[in-house]
Parts: sequence; structure tokens; C-alpha cells
Amino acid sequence: MDSPATEIARRLAASAEAVCRRYLSNGRREGRYWLVGDVRNTPGRSLYVRLSAGADNRGDAGKWTDAQSGDHGDLLDIIAATCGHTRLRDTLNEARQFLSLPRPTVIDERRRRPSKAPTGTPEAAQRLWAASRPIGQSIVIRYLAKRAINDLPDTGSLRFHPRCYYRASKDDAPDVRSAWPAIIAAVTDASRTITGVHRTWLDPATASKADVAYPRRAMGHLLGSGVWFGDPGPVMTAGEGIETILSLRQVMPAMPMVAGLSAAHLAALNLPTDVRCLYVACDQDPAGEGALATLTDRYAPQGVLVLPLRPRLDDFNSDLIVHGGSQLAAYVRVQLRATDAVRFMLR
Repeated sequence: MDSPATEIARRLAASAEAVCRRYLSNGRREGRYWLVGDVRNTPGRSLYVRLSAGADNRGDAGKWTDAQSGDHGDLLDIIAATCGHTRLRDTLNEARQFLSLPRPTVIDERRRRPSKAPTGTPEAAQRLWAASRPIGQSIVIRYLAKRAINDLPDTGSLRFHPRCYYRASKDDAPDVRSAWPAIIAAVTDASRTITGVHRTWLDPATASKADVAYPRRAMGHLLGSGVWFGDPGPVMTAGEGIETILSLRQVMPAMPMVAGLSAAHLAALNLPTDVRCLYVACDQDPAGEGALATLTDRYAPQGVLVLPLRPRLDDFNSDLIVHGGSQLAAYVRVQLRATDAVRFMLR
């Protein structure tokens, strides 16, 4: 049986926009997101709340992330912060009042929210990385080829594990396999120290993402770090997903790039001190635009020129698959400074 807090959080998520309008009144809706400055209802765009489940119906409505701090949580956390609560009991009472629910019995009040599952340590991430092998001719190559990614320069940050453990969640089928082939991506800081890994589980029969509830997961410490391709230099590109960055490297193989793995972690990325021009490959959604705005606010005062790279479709991998490499190159070229186009793009 779910705890009272879990059930109330689920009910709040079903009315996510109404909760945001009440407790995050200084924000506004953009698409499927509610944008505001922070969890305390400060005006701005750093924090975004998912108002509805994604296209895959994974049920992530009500979840929020602060792109500036990297903090995340659910709508109970929002209510606790905006109301200044220090006890879960007070937050639950406030939420029940908002939802017009009856007050609980004494036994209900004694129950507590379950603690969040650990996400793994940097040491565990480093052990998994050490146990993995070069991608070689593995299923990783087949998976990327299906995404129209065929040229793979400087992909030492990617490895392959033939049987990577998958911890089933309540959203998985009861008979889900506990191990799948997986892409293992090294998450490193600007000095290239491994702080975590990102796993993408693959189906060996189809070379597509495995049929599990959450085929992508990270472990270790991600905040400020990313998956790097090429040696950092004064000019570089940062984006969200690994496939987004690898798609851009099909037409700009000499450009140093880093994948932040999410909009929140992209916004929190720590750049090397010698970066003077940063291109931000934005996904076409409010979270991507929020990451661009946050990176601009962080680095422009330090003398870094922050420029957007925007895809035609939802992201650059979709552009590559639908329009092909030549059209992707033409579309990207006009968004670069002339000197950067000459230096980094394929002739």
C-alpha cells in the first residue's frame, strides 16, 4: 500500500497546473511546463514543473527541476517551500486542504514518505566504467546507425557493457529482464575526472532502446559535469542528449562538445576556464530555452559569448534522421560565426 504522502503527491500531480497557479503564482505556463524562478516562487525561468505526462505516458507530471541549482522533487516539496513548512505533517495538511480531502486518522499521520532510492556513488560509477569495454563492433554501433549516426570521432567517452544490471521499477512488467546490453557513457567534470556514468539499455534483437520503463538512467554525481567529446577549447558546443551531440558531430567533427544529459544538468554545466564562445544546442521545448537563458546569465558576465543552435524539429538527431547530413550541415552553418564554420565544419 502506498503511503499517504505518495497518494497525495499523485493527486497533486493530476492537478499540477492548478497547484502551480496557487503556490507558484509568479510563474507562467509554457507548453507542457510551468516556469518560475525557484521553489520559493521567485519570478524567473530557472525552475520548470512538468504539467502533464510525456508522449510515452510515463506519469512524470508534477515533477520539477531547478536548472540553476540542479534540485528536483515533486509538488509536495513545492508546497513545503512556499509555505515555509519544516514538518511533513504540515505540508500534508496543506495539500489535503487544497485537494479538499478529509483529515487523516492518527495512524495515517504516523506514516512517513519513503526515502528516495540511492542513485549510486562516483566510486560505483567508476567500477562500472572499468568493467565496460570499447564500443568496437558492438550493438552500440548498430543502435547509433539506426539514429543516422555513423561517423564516430573521439568517442572514447562511450563504452559497451554486454550485461548491465537493470533494477526494475513499479512501472516495469513483472517479468522484465534484470540485465541488458548497454551504452555506458562517462560523465566527467571539466578536468575529465569521472563523477558518474549514464546508461542506455538496448534490446539485442532490435538494436533499439530496451523495452523497459526507464531505458536511460544515470548514477553518480552529474551536477556540473557531462559527457565530453573532443578536447575542450576556446570554442565549444553543449547540448542535452548524447544523440543530439553525436548528430552535430556528423557535420562538425572538429568542434569540442559536451552532452549535459538533461536540460537541468546542461544549465548547471561547469565550463573550462578558457572557453570564450559557447554554442548551446537547444531542444525545441521550454526546458531547452530555459537552459540557454541560464547559461547566458551565468557565463556572459564572465566574458563568454553564448550563442544558440536551434534545430528545425524537436532536436538535432531528428533533423539528421529526417533531413539528412547535408541539410543539417547547411542549417547549422548559417547559425555559426563565419570563422567557426570554416574551422569546424566539414567542407
